[in-house]
Amino acid sequence: MRFRLAVVTAAALALIAPAAPAVAAVAAPVADPTSSLAFGACPADIAQPFPALTCATLQVPVDYTQPDGATISLLVTKRAANDPSKRLGALLLNPGGPGGAGSLSAGGLTKPDATGFTRLQPAVLDAYDVIGFDPRGVAHSDGISCTDPSYFSAPQPDPDVPANRSKLWKLWGGYADACGEKAGDLLSHLGTVDVARDMDRIRDALGEQKLNYVGFSYGTYLGAVYGKLFPQRVGRMILDGNIDPTPRDVWYQAGLAQSVAIQKRFDSYLGWVAKYDSVFHLGSTVDAVRAAWNSTLTNFRTTPHGVVGGHELLAGAYGVMFSESGWIPFTKALSTYVVGGDDSALVTFAAPDTSAKGEQFNAIFNAVICVDSPWPSKARYERDGVRTAKVSQFAWYNMWTSGSACRNWPVPSARPLKITGKDLPGILMFNTIGDPATPYAGALKLHASLPTSVLVTELDSGKHCVFANSRAMVNVAANDIGTRYLVTGELPAQDTSVPGHALPVPTAAAKVSFTRPSLLEH
Repeated sequence: MRFRLAVVTAAALALIAPAAPAVAAVAAPVADPTSSLAFGACPADIAQPFPALTCATLQVPVDYTQPDGATISLLVTKRAANDPSKRLGALLLNPGGPGGAGSLSAGGLTKPDATGFTRLQPAVLDAYDVIGFDPRGVAHSDGISCTDPSYFSAPQPDPDVPANRSKLWKLWGGYADACGEKAGDLLSHLGTVDVARDMDRIRDALGEQKLNYVGFSYGTYLGAVYGKLFPQRVGRMILDGNIDPTPRDVWYQAGLAQSVAIQKRFDSYLGWVAKYDSVFHLGSTVDAVRAAWNSTLTNFRTTPHGVVGGHELLAGAYGVMFSESGWIPFTKALSTYVVGGDDSALVTFAAPDTSAKGEQFNAIFNAVICVDSPWPSKARYERDGVRTAKVSQFAWYNMWTSGSACRNWPVPSARPLKITGKDLPGILMFNTIGDPATPYAGALKLHASLPTSVLVTELDSGKHCVFANSRAMVNVAANDIGTRYLVTGELPAQDTSVPGHALPVPTAAAKVSFTRPSLLEH
């Protein structure tokens, strides 16, 4: 589960649409307010890819019930507005995760590519200081770690084999124990509510009266929680790739829903592969391509190829479904193995991330979801795993890696806030109709919980998130709607939809290359 194909008619959308939303107030340009943050040079891993960014640190309470107690240091990044005469304020970003290094977002969404294209349009860059931050426990904000990166030795036990369950429960239970030993008392204070309170401290330190915000994936839940806690301080807010906030066990239910949605996305992907049989040679029908994939998966399950077994191959395919950016290299690698018998590209693609950063992401991801909401018994977990595996090939992989540690988490979980949207201004939401990470049904639930929101649906798309994508997957219509809202406050008059973006077109000459997916790709 990383927060990272139903067809909905216009009539159905009308039935679930809340009452007419409030229109965000049109703001006049404002001078740069007095900030208590001292922005200067950034750490090398931020400055090197994003030299336009400046960085500052902010001390916030570890425990907000003890505001004068111990503190934690947050790293905040800024990309200053292009045109001071048009400046409207600061725009805070969260890329998702939970656990995404948001300090990089201000660079990733504003740095021009080789053609000069920026993911946030020039009008937004003229009007806003774009602000990123590493949430507490992430990267430069006192990032936590639970184990040595080698703790999960590869290949991991096959997630689908019933005989492996006791071994996997022990593995993830040991991971939870290690988190308690290494992170200690901080574990109780890494949940979404604490991060939302940190966001308000950032707003205040920037000297801003209102928080303008763009949140992707998990960032939609974070934005909704902020709106619940501080409704009078919300300015303009975009939520893209939306989490269903309504279940009491919000993250457990999100994982179950994601497993089913990933399978639907994978089925759609198989159709894309079949369309280009002249390139990939894996079959000209979905059934033929599925057979090639299943045969490969069975082979890797029974006879692991170095560090890549069934678990790792499922993980590689799972990650590719969030965005089409990896479809061509992944399918080329699969083809090279199926057709030519060469496993090198596929093993490289699916090899696990054994870096310290990878372990730190796993640590904070679990820390947030485990403390945010309750988790079920072992018996229910396994019962739901069996049920979900009947409709999703990815069910057991997802269930083990996205919450099994929470059953033995060393600190108690909280009861999530009830999101009501009371006293909020107009909010703009985006979701693709076939989002594999944050399914559309969940977006409708959040939309209904936020009566002042307007939902823009990208049709004919199964990508995760819509707004401010890279050039290859850009949806111009969606970007125009989002930009108009951020710059003028204008929302669509009612829920609306935009056509889907184009899928990649492979060529036989394309080389197999692999770059590990980034949260900046949503």
